[in-house]
Amino acid sequence: MTAQPSRPTFGLDDFGLDDRMRLFGYVTAENRFAYRWLLRAFEAARSSYHVMLHTAEVAATLGALHEADPDCPDPAELELPRLLDALVEWGVLDRGQDGTRASTLAEYRNRHSVYQFTEAGYRAHRAVEAVLTATMDDSTLSRLVFADLLADLAALAAANETGDAEEVYRKLNRLDRALADIAERAARFYHMLGDLSRTNDVRPEAFLAHKDALLAHLRDFHDELQRYTPRLRAAVHEVEATGLERLVEAAAEADERLFHTPTQRLEDWRRRWRGLRSWLAPPGAEETSEADRLADATIAAIGDVLALLRRVTEARRGGVSRESQLRHLAAWFTRVPSQDAADALFDAVFGLGAPRHVAVTHADPEAIPTRLSWWESPAVELSRTLVATGREPGQGRGRPARIDRSDDRRHRLRADQLARERRLADAAAVLAAEDLDGHRLDAEQTTVLLRLLDIALAARVGAARAVPLAAAGHGVRLTLTPTPGRFTTVRTAAGRLLLDGYALSVAAAGHTAVHRQLVPA
Repeated sequence: MTAQPSRPTFGLDDFGLDDRMRLFGYVTAENRFAYRWLLRAFEAARSSYHVMLHTAEVAATLGALHEADPDCPDPAELELPRLLDALVEWGVLDRGQDGTRASTLAEYRNRHSVYQFTEAGYRAHRAVEAVLTATMDDSTLSRLVFADLLADLAALAAANETGDAEEVYRKLNRLDRALADIAERAARFYHMLGDLSRTNDVRPEAFLAHKDALLAHLRDFHDELQRYTPRLRAAVHEVEATGLERLVEAAAEADERLFHTPTQRLEDWRRRWRGLRSWLAPPGAEETSEADRLADATIAAIGDVLALLRRVTEARRGGVSRESQLRHLAAWFTRVPSQDAADALFDAVFGLGAPRHVAVTHADPEAIPTRLSWWESPAVELSRTLVATGREPGQGRGRPARIDRSDDRRHRLRADQLARERRLADAAAVLAAEDLDGHRLDAEQTTVLLRLLDIALAARVGAARAVPLAAAGHGVRLTLTPTPGRFTTVRTAAGRLLLDGYALSVAAAGHTAVHRQLVPA
């Protein structure tokens, strides 16, 4: 492996690849548990702002951890100087001399050393602790972050317009961290679902106990993502309208990274903005944003959870899963003492030794030469019904049962259906007559609008982006006219309906002129 050249850092980061790998030497060492608790003692002292520790102070801190946690080794049973020297050798700790503790030259030479974390050693220790303490509880999707993203984008546009470089830097840096957190959480969450699907035979009870919360979590996250995606896209366009180069230059000017040149800071913030834009509002009309990909992954995850629920339910209904049955059967076949015993087990399990299918003839008997034996002639296809029950497919079990037509119920359902269609037709007539910009839709009018939108938006597949979309039903005609960069708002009884990139118009089906039109906000 060839090491990549690092950035110039005035010689403060000249740390080779081999030296970095040696930082993790204590993880596989013989006394790895003692090393781990020893580093925990240094971390506990560091949290109390006590950075440099003498050997006696290390022993005292380790003793306090031993009293609080019985898994921690007793410092009286450890050779602390040898363990500390090994950590210094690996580069995890740094050793210095404290001459103030010595009263004679002999005492000065007699191990009056103080120890502290190296910066790379502390990062290695935190990385190991993060892996060892990682749990599934950390694998969640944050749906509350979208409102913060929208507020930060609005504040970023205002700060860039007023020329507040420090506020631009703070908001842009916060947006970058928030999107990185969303991507990391999503990766952990979907990986957790994959692990769950692979281990459901071991602990199905854990899945069944939390399936409702898991599905509700996925549904709520997807709803919030769908609700905020068009608003976040519009907010990104508003930020760029205030001046993209001005934004990048302001962030780079307020950036306090000492070892980056101005050119490097400018290029870094341009890269961060391109990443943010690809997440929320890609420049090309045909490009799919990372937010849309995340929504698709969430829908796929819901399908995977439902499929997993079906498998677990079927396994519990039978007492054991199909996979476990086949594994036990394979083990029985490998343990049989003879070929005859294997044949007998095969006949008992699959039931293919019964003579019920011997009389079945080939579909084209004349195509098979009579000189061929049973071993050489092609096999005859058998139906599963004949093998399992001994009956031919379609063979009845007596007279068919009487059909219950329930005429009264059918008439009542038909009347209810006609009444519902009349109510929807009246609601559609109101849609064509009212001004949608100031009208608040009731439940039936919302139902008609959503039906027509569903038909119209389904025509987007394979169609050009600039082509108007239309749908007709209930005596009215709905038209969606593309208006890039804007979104239309419709007030309904259930809330606000946002249409990204389209103007909405509703007219009576028998006329070509638009009676009422809702212009984009």
